[in-house]
Amino acid sequence: MRTAVCPGSFDPITRGHVDVVRRARSMFDEVVVAVARNSAKTPLLDVEERLRLAAAAVADLDGVRVEAVDGLLAAYVRRTGAVAVVKGLRSGADLDAELPMALMNRHLIGVETVFVVGDGALAHVASSLVKDVARHGGEIDDLVPPGVGEAVRAALRAAQQVRADERGSTR
Repeated sequence: MRTAVCPGSFDPITRGHVDVVRRARSMFDEVVVAVARNSAKTPLLDVEERLRLAAAAVADLDGVRVEAVDGLLAAYVRRTGAVAVVKGLRSGADLDAELPMALMNRHLIGVETVFVVGDGALAHVASSLVKDVARHGGEIDDLVPPGVGEAVRAALRAAQQVRADERGSTR
């Protein structure tokens, strides 16, 4: 069985992510959506919520599973026996960011990275922009799978409440 890993923070998962997973599934027998516990980023959604939302978003895709990933992606890919890493590209900037990681993964464990050109209609969709639009009261439901928009809005409300509570305790 040929397995590929689609890694990311998925904070939150977007329609663009799902498009890449769907395309990857057409090329491989199995696709693992690897939700990273990225210590370099402070996610809006905790890993359990990101796992839940990702699983719901790809539930209709046979041969796709969702798992959490800790540590080095290359080590995870080796453990799973995957033959490739699949990454979506929206622009040249994505390639500039992804190429060094692809080369390092090839150097470390000999795994190839397959770059999938994203759907042009979704080229403007990035998790960071989705959060920014939501943070400023904009509509995001057409950018994300069902249920994700409400989860993002709820997490933003909770974060806002924490900040308000912190301000109140310092007075």
